[in-house]
Amino acid sequence: MKGFLGIFGVCAIVALVATGARGAEDDIAAFYNGRQVNIAVGFGPGGSASLYAQALAHHVGRFIPGNPVVNVQHMPGAGGLTAANYIATTAPRDGTAFAITGRTAGIEPLMGNANAKFDGREFNWLGTANVETTTCLAWHTSPIKTLGDAMSHELIIGGTGSDATEVIFPKAMNRLIGTNFKIILGYPGSSEMDLAMERGELQGNCGLGWTLIKNRHPDWLSEKKIRILAQMALAKHRDLPDVPLVTDLAKNASDKKAFEFLFAPQEMGRPFFAPPGVPAERVKALRSAFLQTLRDARFLAEADKAGLEVQPVDGETVQKIVRRMYDTPNDVLDLVKSIAE
Repeated sequence: MKGFLGIFGVCAIVALVATGARGAEDDIAAFYNGRQVNIAVGFGPGGSASLYAQALAHHVGRFIPGNPVVNVQHMPGAGGLTAANYIATTAPRDGTAFAITGRTAGIEPLMGNANAKFDGREFNWLGTANVETTTCLAWHTSPIKTLGDAMSHELIIGGTGSDATEVIFPKAMNRLIGTNFKIILGYPGSSEMDLAMERGELQGNCGLGWTLIKNRHPDWLSEKKIRILAQMALAKHRDLPDVPLVTDLAKNASDKKAFEFLFAPQEMGRPFFAPPGVPAERVKALRSAFLQTLRDARFLAEADKAGLEVQPVDGETVQKIVRRMYDTPNDVLDLVKSIAE
C-alpha cells in the first residue's frame, strides 16, 4: 500500500510539474499571439549581420510560442553601439525586441568607450549564429609568404578606423609578437580594402573573416591569390589546421591573456541579445526558439543559399563568455587599452 501511495505521489508531482510547464508555455503563447517582435540590426542592409537577422526573422516566429510576426529594423551607427544603446535604454523589456550588433559591442564599456551606455553583463544573450575566425593574409604579389616573413619585412594593410578589428588585431600582433604591419587608415569598409589589395595599393588584410573569404572571394582561394598567414581566434578553424593560431605565439602569460581577451568575442561571432529586465520565462522561450531555428532544415537551407556559416552557440554560453571578459584583470585590460591607443 505504501509503495502504491509512493508511486501515486510521484506521479502526482510529475503531473503537477508538467501542468505548470504547459501553463507557463500557454502564458508565453498568449503574450506573443498577435504581437510583433523586432530585431534591431546595428549595421546597414546587405552586411553579414543583416543577412543573419533576415534569415532568423523568416523562421524564428515558428518556434516562439504564439508565433509572432518578426521584423528586422536596421539601426546603423557607431559600430553597432546605436543599436546596443537602444536595446539597453529604450527598447521594450517585455521580450518583443532584441538585437544583433558587432561581436565586440558588449565589451566596449571595458575599453573605456564613453558612448557605450550599458553593462554588457546585463543584456540577456540569446546565443550566436556562428563562431568567427578572423584571418591575417597577404596578397600573392607581396614578398610575405609566412607570418615569420611579416616579422622581418613590412606588410602594408588597411583599416577603417582606429578601433576597428582589422586595426586592433595587427596592432596587438606588432606589439606582442613582433610583426611589422603598416596600417593605412581611412577605408570606408572591407569591400574598398579588398579592391585596394587587388589594385596593389595594399599588400594584405588582417581583419577578414574566413567565412567571408570563402563566400565573397572563392577565386582568391582557387587561383591562389592570397596566403593565409595567421588566424585570430581561441581555437583553429577546421579548414585551417596548418595556419598558426596567434594566441599560441604569445611570449608570456600576460600577453596570452591579452590575446585571449581580444579574441574571445570571436566565440560569439554573430550574437543576438535582448534588453535587461526581460521576464526570465520569455528569455528562456527566446533562447529556445533561437537554437531551434538555427537547427531547422528550412533555416539552414536559406542560410546555405546566402553563404552564411551556422555554428550555433546557446545563450547561456555566450552569457558566460561576456561575464568572463568582464572579470579580466585590470593589468590585462590596461595592456589591451594601451595597444588600442
